[in-house]
Amino acid sequence: MKNYQMKTNWWSKIYRGISAAFPVILLSAAAAIILVNLSLMSAIPTLSTKLPPPSLPPTPNPFDEINLEAKAAIVFDALENKIIYSLNSEEQLPLASLTKIMTVVVAREILPEYATVTIDRDSVKKEGDSGLRTGEKWRARDLLDFTLLVSSNDGAASLAAAAAAVFVGTGQNTEGVVNELVAKENQFAAKMNEKARSLGLAQTYFLNETGLDLQPQVSGGYGSARDVAILLTYAATKYPDLFEATRQPVFKVAPLDGKSRTAKNTNEAAAKIPGLLASKTGYTDLAGGNLAVLFDAGLGHLVAVVVLGSSEQGRFSDVEKLASATMSFLND
Repeated sequence: MKNYQMKTNWWSKIYRGISAAFPVILLSAAAAIILVNLSLMSAIPTLSTKLPPPSLPPTPNPFDEINLEAKAAIVFDALENKIIYSLNSEEQLPLASLTKIMTVVVAREILPEYATVTIDRDSVKKEGDSGLRTGEKWRARDLLDFTLLVSSNDGAASLAAAAAAVFVGTGQNTEGVVNELVAKENQFAAKMNEKARSLGLAQTYFLNETGLDLQPQVSGGYGSARDVAILLTYAATKYPDLFEATRQPVFKVAPLDGKSRTAKNTNEAAAKIPGLLASKTGYTDLAGGNLAVLFDAGLGHLVAVVVLGSSEQGRFSDVEKLASATMSFLND
């Protein structure tokens, strides 16, 4: 009996000890579970930050695969005032008839639109026959349109002579004045160079108003693709109507004393460039094929594209490629 009571007391002590310790054990286990869970949760962000982000394929640049015939080219975003594409865009090259962009700008600034310009004999002698005749009288505005559209050398020379007669103080366009100007220095070209400097066209200068080669290795005007882009943008935004005719494949014009005639645009790509605002071609043996255009890429987003030193036909395909790539680039 005594042994039984001793055993009972022993088991009672063990039971009481376990009962007293059980809450502590339970709390410790619960705490351990919570700590493990917290450790796992804190490890999840650490693990996720170590995972590399999903790789996305690079966006292709539409200009990367373009092959041009031109020696120099530029795509100038006039809205953002930045260059989108450049190929030797600072190189000084012969401009050929791109010279006439500056010719019409200076003539427009000197001659009132309603002024009458008489086609003189010396101007008609210029290389190339655009259909102008000695003694014809033209409204300055119409002759500006005609000169740009068909790249008329005699038109450019007549405008230069009329403008020169004004700023040298004669007030009239006579053969004597023209001959005097030819015998001395080309004061109209000097005005063109003055304007180029005022616009910051560092690579640009002019020796005549047409851009015709003076010698086999001497062009009538020089400049860079960048300079031409800036000049065309300036001209077309300051005088929006000045290049209106160059937007069309054909355009009707007429002298004051003659019948209306249909003039064909020398820019064969005019109808292929959407939103075209202004264009000018140029070609001589020395310069090769040149072309400058300004177009609206959408909602007033003006872009100038210029190619220099291409071939006679390659200039058109070069500009078409660059215009198409520009639209893709801006819409990506």
